[in-house]
Amino acid sequence: MILPWLPSLFVSYEEPTEPKVVPVSVNWFPNRRCNYECTFCFHTSKNTFILPLEKAKVGLKLMADAGMRKLNISGGEPYLNAGYIGEVFRYCKEELKLESTSVVCNGSKVTEKWMEEYGNYLDVMAISCDSFDPETNAIQGRRDKAGGTRSDHITRVKDVVDLCKRYGIRVKINSVVTINNWEEDMNDAISDLDPFRWKVFQVLLLDGENTGSETESLRDARSLVITTEQFQAFLERHKAQSCLVPEDNDAMKDSYLSLDEEMRFLNCQGGGKTPGRSILDVGVEEAMKDSGFNNRAFMDRGGIYDWGRQPSEKMDW
Repeated sequence: MILPWLPSLFVSYEEPTEPKVVPVSVNWFPNRRCNYECTFCFHTSKNTFILPLEKAKVGLKLMADAGMRKLNISGGEPYLNAGYIGEVFRYCKEELKLESTSVVCNGSKVTEKWMEEYGNYLDVMAISCDSFDPETNAIQGRRDKAGGTRSDHITRVKDVVDLCKRYGIRVKINSVVTINNWEEDMNDAISDLDPFRWKVFQVLLLDGENTGSETESLRDARSLVITTEQFQAFLERHKAQSCLVPEDNDAMKDSYLSLDEEMRFLNCQGGGKTPGRSILDVGVEEAMKDSGFNNRAFMDRGGIYDWGRQPSEKMDW
C-alpha cells in the first residue's frame, strides 16, 4: 500500500543554470579600412569587406531583439564610410529605438555636413588621441597616410570636439598608453577639451593584429608595451581628471562584445581575435556562445554608464 502522503517527500530538483547574458552594449567593426597607420592598432586593415546596408540592418534588428541598448561603431576608420554609418545610426534611433549610439573615430573625416544630416542620431563620439605632442603622434603613426603636417591630428581633434559640442553630441577621448607617451602630462590638454569620459587604455597585444609577421599581423606593437608600474604612473599623474576611466589589459580582456565586419563575435581568450559564427546565420544567442564574453568583467569595468546625449546648441529645445 502506498501511503497518500509519500509522494510529497520527493521534490523535483533542477540543476541551476547560468543566467542568460543579454548583449546590452555591442561594439561593431563594420569595415577595417583606415587612413591612419597607428603602430599599436589591434584591428587592422586586413580586408575591405563591408556588409550591404540592408543586411546589416537585419543583424542589428536581431541584436536589438536580443536586448541590445547601445551600439558602438569602431574600425578601421568609420568615417571612410560616412553615409553608411549615418544610415545605421538613423535606423538604430528611428526604428530600433536604441538608448545610445556611439562611434570611435580619429576625427579626420568628420564634417559639418555629416553632422547636419546625421548628428541627431548620434549620442557619443569617442575621438582617438594618444598624445598632444606632434612628434609622438608621428612616431606612432597617428596621422593621415595621405600626408599633412605633424600637428594636423591635434588640431583636428580640437575642431571635432567643438563641432560635437555644438550639435549636442557627448565627447569621449580615447588614449592608448605606450612606451612613447607614458611619461607625458596631458592634464592641460584634457582639461581644455573637457570630455565627459577619458578612456585610457594600456597598449594591448593581440596575435594576428599587432604582434609581428610571425602571427600574420600587419602591425608589430611589441616594442611599445609598458609595465603595470608605468601604466599606473600615467594614471597617478592624471588622477585629478574626474573624467578618467582607465582600462589595463586585464580590464579589457573578454569584457567587450565585439562584432566583426561579417557580424561574427570576436573571441580574444586565446590571445588573438577568433571569429565565431555570424549572428546572420545562427542567431544572437547561439553566436554569443563563441564570443568568450565575460559579463562580470563588463560590469566591473563600468560598461554601463550615463550614455545619453546632451542638448544641442543647434536645437531650439
